[in-house]
Parts: sequence; C-alpha cells; structure tokens
Amino acid sequence: MALIKQIRQRTGLAIGVIAGGLILFLLGGDLLSPNSSLLNTNQNIIGEIAGEEITLEEFSLKVEEYKASFQQRTGRIPAEAEMVSVREQAWQALIVERVFEEEYDKLGLTVSSQELIDMVQGKNIVPELRAQLVNPQTGQFDKSQLITFLQSLETADPAQQAAWAQQEKLFVQSRSRVKYDNLLATTEYATTAEAKLEHKSANTIADASVLFLPYYVIPDGDIKIQDSELADYLSKHQEKFKVGNSANLEYVSFSIQASGEDSAAVISKITGLTAELKASLEDSVFVSKNSEVQQPFQVYAPGDQLPVALTTNVAEFVKGETYGPFITANSSYVTYKVADQYEGTPKMRASHILFGTEGMDEAGKAAVKTQAETVLAEIKTTGNLADAARQYGQDGTAQNGGDLGWFAKADFVEPFANATYAAKSKGLLPNLVETEYGFHIIEVTELPTSMYTKLAVLELELVASDLTRNEAFRNADAFVAESGNRDEFTENATEKGLRIIQANNVDATSRNLNNITDARQVVIWAFSEAAVGEVSTVFELNDAYLVASLVSKKEEGEAKLEDVKDQVKQLVMNDKKAALINQKLAGKSTLEQMKAVFPEASINEVPGLRLSDAVIPGIGFAPKAIGTIFGMKTKGQLTKPVQEDIGVLVAKVNNLTPAAAIGDYTSYQAQLAQGASQRMTYQIMMALQELAKVKDYRYKYF
Repeated sequence: MALIKQIRQRTGLAIGVIAGGLILFLLGGDLLSPNSSLLNTNQNIIGEIAGEEITLEEFSLKVEEYKASFQQRTGRIPAEAEMVSVREQAWQALIVERVFEEEYDKLGLTVSSQELIDMVQGKNIVPELRAQLVNPQTGQFDKSQLITFLQSLETADPAQQAAWAQQEKLFVQSRSRVKYDNLLATTEYATTAEAKLEHKSANTIADASVLFLPYYVIPDGDIKIQDSELADYLSKHQEKFKVGNSANLEYVSFSIQASGEDSAAVISKITGLTAELKASLEDSVFVSKNSEVQQPFQVYAPGDQLPVALTTNVAEFVKGETYGPFITANSSYVTYKVADQYEGTPKMRASHILFGTEGMDEAGKAAVKTQAETVLAEIKTTGNLADAARQYGQDGTAQNGGDLGWFAKADFVEPFANATYAAKSKGLLPNLVETEYGFHIIEVTELPTSMYTKLAVLELELVASDLTRNEAFRNADAFVAESGNRDEFTENATEKGLRIIQANNVDATSRNLNNITDARQVVIWAFSEAAVGEVSTVFELNDAYLVASLVSKKEEGEAKLEDVKDQVKQLVMNDKKAALINQKLAGKSTLEQMKAVFPEASINEVPGLRLSDAVIPGIGFAPKAIGTIFGMKTKGQLTKPVQEDIGVLVAKVNNLTPAAAIGDYTSYQAQLAQGASQRMTYQIMMALQELAKVKDYRYKYF
C-alpha cells in the first residue's frame, strides 16, 4: 500500500485519498489475473502444508498482503520480476502460519499489544516505517508524519482500518519469527576445543608440491564401459540423480525488432526534446514528464558510477550543459543535462583487515596485535592486501578483499575515520589502527573527494511500433493455425525456414527457456495445460512472439538411466580412469617419476596452503586432497593418489607450519557460534517443512 509514501510526499493529505489507492491496489494484481480463483469457481489446489490443502484463492490473498507491504516500503507496485520474491514470501508466510505458529504456541512465544504499540509508534519503530517516513528537508525519520496518519485512522472507513490491521499482523509475524530464531540462536555454543580447531584450521600452513593428473591424461578410447555398469552405478547412487518435474520443448520465434522507420521516429522525437531540455529552467520537471527512465533526476555522490553512455562519450562535462542524444547498450536513446555540481560531504574509499579483540583481556589483545603486525609486515612485502584480507579478515568485508567501499568520515568510529582521512596519498597505512573492535590494517584506495553531480536524464526506448508488432503477430498466428500437432509444427517450420530451437530438461519452476529470460508463461503452459505433442498458442515475450510444442514431460522422482545416461557414463569413466592412473603410478617414488608416466600432468608448487582451504590454487576444488596433505606426518613423504571431481592428485609436503598458539580463543568461539546460529535459521526452516510434508504446486500457476 502506498499510504506511507503518500504521507511522506504530501503531509496532511486526507486519509480517504491515501487509502483510496490502497483499496484499489488490494483489489488488483494477482487477484484479477487469469489464474485468479476469484474469477474461477474451481478451487484449484496449489500445495499442501501439514496435510492441509492450499487453494489458489488463499494463496492469492496472501500474495496481495505482501504486495501491499512491498508498495508501502517502496512507494510502487512490484514489477513482475520482483513478484517472484513477493510470491515466495507469501508462500513462506503460509508455512509459518501452519507450522511455525504451532511451535510458537508450544514455546509460549507471543507479541503483546504493548510490543506492537512500541513497534508502530514507540521507541522501537519497525524499520519499514522508519525508512518511509523521512523528512525530505532533513533526510531523517519524521515521527510526526506517522502520528498524523495513525490519528487519521480513527475516522477511516472499515476497509481502510482492516488494511492497516493486516499490516500490523505482518509486523507481529515478523517479530514472532525474530524471537523464535533468537531463542534458537542462544542454544548455539562453541567450546574452547572447537575454537582451537578453527584457529588451527585457519592458520596451519603447508608448503606442498602437487602433481595434478586431469582425467584426460587417459584417452576415453582406452576405457570400456558396459550398460550394466551404468545401471549398477545409478542403482547405488540414486541420491545424486533425483529429478524434479521437467519437460522437453521445441519452439520457434518471430522477432519483434524495431524497424528503420521506428528508429528514425525515436531519433526525431528525442532530438526535439533535447532542444527543449537544453532551454528548460525546470530540469527535474521536464525529464519527469518526458523521460522513460524510472529515475530521471539523480544525485551522484563521490564514488557513484556515472552513466556509461555519458562517461564514454564526454571526457569533461560542465554544469548547465546538455549532452546527447547517445545510443545506449540497451538500444535506447539518451540525453543528459548537468543540472548542478556542488561541494558536499567528502567521501573516500579504503580497504582493511580486522583482527578482532572484542571481549579479550590484555594478554589476548597483545597476541592479536602481534599477529596483525606480522601480517602487516607481509603485506608491505607483497603489496597485496586483498589476498591477506581473504585469509585473515574477521568481518563481512573479508570475502571482498577487505573493500569498504566509499564512506564519509562520520560513517566510522573516530580512530578509524581520523586515520584514513589524515592520509595524504593512496596506499597502505604504515601502522596498525586500534579501535573498539580490534586492530586494523588499512589501505587507502581513493582519497577524499566532495564533488556531487545532479543529472537530468532524458531517455527514450527504441521499441517496435504497433505496425511492426502486428506484422510479427500475424505471421506467428498464421503458423499456429497451420500447426495442429508436433509433426505439422516441424513441417511448417521447415517449409518457412524457421529455426526450431530445443529446450531440454526445463524445470517446472523455471522462468527461462535457454537464454530467454521472460518465458514463465510458456513453462506454465507446458506443465498445466499441454499434452505431449500439442502446439501452443502465440506467446508474447519482450522482443518476440513464440510458438512452442511439448515434446515430453518427466515426473518428479528417481531418475531413469536413459534420462541421465551421459552423466552416469562420465562418472563411471572417471572412476575407471582413476583406477588406471593408480595402477600406472604404482612403484613410482617421486612426483617427477609419476609425471614421466603422464607427460600431460603438471607439478604445481603450492606455498601458503591452509587447512581451511577447499581450493588448491592453479588446480581447483580439492578438499579431500587438502585434508590428505595436512594428515601427513613426515616432510617429503608422498600422499597416496587422491581422486577428486577434477582428476587425481598426488602431493609431497615440503614444509608444515603449525598454527601459533594464542592466549584467547574467544573471537573464534564467537565466530563459530555466530555461523552456527545463522545456519540454524535455514536448517530449522527446512526441517519443519520436511516434517510438515510441504508440497508445492505453484509452478502450475505462476
């Protein structure tokens, strides 16, 4: 519902006007779609939860609740691509109502009326409301707008009050789930022994030489495989080959491409509008009225990526000037006007590595500082903070090489902000920086800059005209009329020179056909209406009309050999190749002797391999081989050949550096407990769904 956004935009607007759009919204969308049970007396079943059937009508009503919540947060109706997430939220909500709420009752978890008041108008207002009720002058949450709205509800009609009551219900459901997850999270605990193992895993380092023998060192022709072996393998490994509902289709497409006349018309129009924009004194008003881009007037802060079409065509731009029109990668035409440039809050960019010390005593902090100083010295030598961040970082930036993005001085605690903003040049800070969170190694990647740019964007999409589209549709419709079955489909396509494209093993929940990303309606047809051999009606996609024929359908269950024969054959072949490699390596005492047997193999020197790694640099995913390496007791000793998905590996341990003992393992305990808590939320959800025997048939409708 758009009422919150409307309050923000027009403070004091009458509640009747606000809620009018809400009611219209609640009556629209999926409920009025062709699949809506409100337009169909049949109570179609779209799933089962805890033995209870879920009707299309019930699900559609729940979807509307979450569409309303989306519109409240964003001020707009969700696009079709966003509806995928909205429908998923609605489905999960139904599961919660039937499965989780029973768990809440068992545990005595409730949300009191006092809590709800606090969430809506107290000290702990929910983020959804705080984000929308922002004073445009201050950029801060404006509680007075919320109070005005809530007071106006007292005189609102029953439908409007019911809509708000439903929104409050969503708040209660969300808070209940938070309580439940937090309660379970408190059950997670990591022992000191587990923390020591985690520290050992992250900091034990091996220097190894690894012989990598990809499966292609044995020619496929050297391997003989019987069908009985494939059947036996599948029988023993059925868990690897479970299949869902899938279908094989064929289709032809009739392209909807803008003609030369269509392109000339758009160029003429934007050229005229560009002249008007150049002379306009109200840039934002003009582009809001004439541009087809969603956000035609934007402010770009330091670090924000300016439009590519502007930066690639204009080396330097001046305030007040107009540039374009240019053609974009999306085949639209765009003109930019630099409405304003001004000095604002400075921003800079940096990367860091955090060595956490929260909760540690002085001895623990000293040990962490020593480790951080050692790593800092390494980086000064290697010049590569990003790799070190991935190895040592203890916060969410580690996987991004420590990158913090662009930030203002006020965004960080004072010691960190002061150190970074004091830098006179880009590069690694020479000393550690200590904050309340721990010790930081910092690299300044971009110096502070304060230039902000306002751009007015005039963009017109190049689309096919009605004349062009109508011609393509007539051709597609004529093709359908002449194709009563798959044989006629094939014959007519061949006669007309149309390419028949195959889409195999299409999942029932897929939204794509090969590289076509907007083909959900075709998939729904295949699984809900179509019989094998049937030809579809004309489907209108974004840039083409499509006609499909259903070749075959597969039901959910265990895979048949004919369906997965190629996959099984490859796995059996890999097993046989691995056995043959092992046989040929027997008796060889060095990696060099082994390589001589297989010249296509490679010996890789791998310094700095960690026990926690799953990938060997230059080779690939090899967790079993890594575990075997760290299990070796004697330097220079060769491992046994280890079979991985990528091939066979043999390693020699040149050196093994145990992890240095530290005084306090609290940070590792906290990391382990936090990780376990985060995983638990998902695991509990999956477990309860399994116990409730949840069956999902939504793919037939959406």
